Amino acid sequence: MSEAKRTKDIYGPGTYTDKEFIPVPRDTERIFRQLAEQTPSFTRDETLLSKVQFTGEDFPIIPGPIKATSVAAALHAMCGVLADEILTLRGAQDSSRKVTVNTTHVAFWFGAVATAYLGGEDVLTLAGKGALKNVVPDWERGWVDTPLKYRATGLYPTKDSQTWYSLHGSMNAEPVLRSIGLDPATKVGSNEEAAQLIAEHTKKFLPAELEMNNLMNGFCGSVCFTPKQWNESNMGKRLAEHPLVDVEQQTHAVPTPPVAFLPLKKGDLRPLAGVKVVEMTRVIAGPQIGTILTSLGADVVRLNPPHLPDINIMQLTLNAGKRTTTVDLRKPEELAQLQQLLSDADVFVQGFRHGKMKKFGLGLEEMLEMAGKRGKGIVYVSENCYGREGYYRERPGWQQIADAAAGSAYVTGKALELTQNLPAHEAVLPSLPISDMSTGVLGAVGTLLALRDRATKGGSYSVHASLTGVNAYALREDVGLYPVDVVRECQERFEWQSMRGSHHVLDILVTVWKGWKKVLGQYLEEESGWFQTFDKSAFDGKRLSILKPVAQIEGAETEWKTPSAPYGTEKLASIEWL
Repeated sequence: MSEAKRTKDIYGPGTYTDKEFIPVPRDTERIFRQLAEQTPSFTRDETLLSKVQFTGEDFPIIPGPIKATSVAAALHAMCGVLADEILTLRGAQDSSRKVTVNTTHVAFWFGAVATAYLGGEDVLTLAGKGALKNVVPDWERGWVDTPLKYRATGLYPTKDSQTWYSLHGSMNAEPVLRSIGLDPATKVGSNEEAAQLIAEHTKKFLPAELEMNNLMNGFCGSVCFTPKQWNESNMGKRLAEHPLVDVEQQTHAVPTPPVAFLPLKKGDLRPLAGVKVVEMTRVIAGPQIGTILTSLGADVVRLNPPHLPDINIMQLTLNAGKRTTTVDLRKPEELAQLQQLLSDADVFVQGFRHGKMKKFGLGLEEMLEMAGKRGKGIVYVSENCYGREGYYRERPGWQQIADAAAGSAYVTGKALELTQNLPAHEAVLPSLPISDMSTGVLGAVGTLLALRDRATKGGSYSVHASLTGVNAYALREDVGLYPVDVVRECQERFEWQSMRGSHHVLDILVTVWKGWKKVLGQYLEEESGWFQTFDKSAFDGKRLSILKPVAQIEGAETEWKTPSAPYGTEKLASIEWL
């Protein structure tokens, strides 16, 4: 789309806003074609691209001007196209097979970690009543058991009145609070009082001082940059040098022959049946990669470090179809067991900061050496905050950090300033865990592409999925932002309550979910047809219903064979590939 069709800087420096609104499914089709063209080695075959059909409501159903739904829907469609190609490689060619992606489903999918039913009740209601405590194993270890800990993850003002900062407790908030001069044992009566107290302390620091504090202590955090500031930074430029779907054949490694997919068994149309995946991730983005792969038939074994906390409610949805176990890499015997499991794996998904796995002999180069010795290439998938190059690459980070760094939080705050009279310069997180979930499907696209190429070209492949990268892509000029009147109309339709910088991402998720229930509640009923139901689960034996996989492939099996399992259900030593 030419520059003439967009207006600059409406939502701040470096933003590009559409002059005319295009219905969501049609605009998604444009972005899908654009992404397909921009992705090296993705098909350009019109007979394959035209198999994709986008459906859904014409009007956006999430707050703000960012076209997150369309970007994620385009990535889901790419998964569908690649799955169709793999089915053809496996002898199940069908020129009439369609791939359908419903953009409304994609918007709900952003909140899928909480859009589920257990025993006939929605999990947000159960969580609000405290009823999940008795049926979901506790891995949180008190990470938000006080208002101060809870609000330690949020966006806060600084001594510079025009610049906010993303503070992050990283599931261990006490040292973060102490580093800004706040005793975590301080008694406060509410989340709002906690946020006010934290803001009083962050306003004593310049943004650069908060940055240095985090660097010196190894904490997560980021200045809430404008898109222009990020794009003009050295880190932003380095990230922009790579395509969003970042897959690279490792031509320097020992050459390995093509690894053909096994012929499909009669009646089995799972594109990834027989593909072995080891997933070592936490929280949302990394686990979402494996959740999509297992919906397409892969055998996914998820490993959690037993000494690191994770979020309890995620066990209900992000472990769908997986087997789960634990591994403590500090213990030589467990590291050896993991290496044995990896010795026959096709894919290794890891979600730790750049360079962390190398310490344990599980870095890219070590896995390439293993693949060369066994004579079968491997797909090495890295999910992280900042991407694979640049001076930020080894910094830790979560969704909220990426939202702040790329400019998404600044843009969201500016949109609320224009439509709901939010105070000027306040940054606000985009609603829902958008960049987490989007990075998950981004990693799945890269994995499918690499598996397809491994089957036809041989070799090993690296895949990089960056939280900041997916944020930055959605803010590009060739994607565009929704006009202010569209954002305002969406707000008026759903009557969302106030969203502020200090609000935790879970607060905003609940706010959006309540608006959906009022206006689009029929889609979110357990019997609506949008959910996959398991009559019995590992969670007190209760019926579990979760949103179906997004990309529906006509005639193929796109569903989970087993319900989610709690973290660490099986012993690592006893796991064998199916």
